[in-house]
Amino acid sequence: MTQTLIRPEVALDPPPPPPKRKKHRDPSRYFRLHLPLVLYLLFTLIPFYWMLVFAFRPAGETALVPWPITLEHFDTVWNGIGFGLFFQNSLIIALGTLVVVTVFALMGGYALARFKFRGQKVFLLALLCTQFIPGAMLLIPLFVIFKGAGLLNSLTGLIIADTAFQLPLALILMSGFVRNVPVELEEAAMVDGCSRLRAFFAVTLPQLRPALVAVGSFAFIGAWNNFLFALMFASKQDKFTLPVGLSYALGEFNTDFGALAAGGVVAAVPVVLVFAVVQRFLVQGLSAGAVKG
Repeated sequence: MTQTLIRPEVALDPPPPPPKRKKHRDPSRYFRLHLPLVLYLLFTLIPFYWMLVFAFRPAGETALVPWPITLEHFDTVWNGIGFGLFFQNSLIIALGTLVVVTVFALMGGYALARFKFRGQKVFLLALLCTQFIPGAMLLIPLFVIFKGAGLLNSLTGLIIADTAFQLPLALILMSGFVRNVPVELEEAAMVDGCSRLRAFFAVTLPQLRPALVAVGSFAFIGAWNNFLFALMFASKQDKFTLPVGLSYALGEFNTDFGALAAGGVVAAVPVVLVFAVVQRFLVQGLSAGAVKG
């Protein structure tokens, strides 16, 4: 008989991994990526720096760094020109526009996203087309309407004008936000005994918090920076807003650049604070509204 010898299997060690190649960093790629960003950052920030220099630098000085720092220009615009009253008017108009636009956009956006009705696509197209209409084209019809209604030289008229200009975009954005909330959540709440209104407040509205922040922020900033409506519909100085007050700081023969820069700082601070507080919700809300459900 022939005996077959069985050779024991020898465990072989796995082959060593190939040596990792060191990635060669291309310095030209680094400059191509970061140099345009740095140039754009300088292009954006240098005007703000000069505004701060003129606002805090004593009159007659030419130093590039505002030292010693003075607040005389802020005292001039706040107490001399009347920016305290202009600031109050702008704040009332911006907050009023924010509340009205947010409430109507929430109701209209929910209706556009949840209900089907005849002419819905035409209505959405009309809302979109309003974004191509410049605000100057609305001046004459709004002026005639406000004159007949007695709304000239009133903060209420400016709130209505800003609302009419901000609401179409807010409706479009809010309808996109509502579509991203699954309708099955509302249906489940209504199966459990909730009415549609209660299901909206209990289920849908908490999901729309980033959307409300985004829409409200756009409405606030748009009303705060609006110059054209405030200039045309308010001729009395006690109804001026900050942008109109800044335009009146420009003299016919000379201009106090220190006071003008201080007024610009006063006008820019609320917008910067709004973005600093709500930027997290703003990015989340915009990314949610950009996706069609």
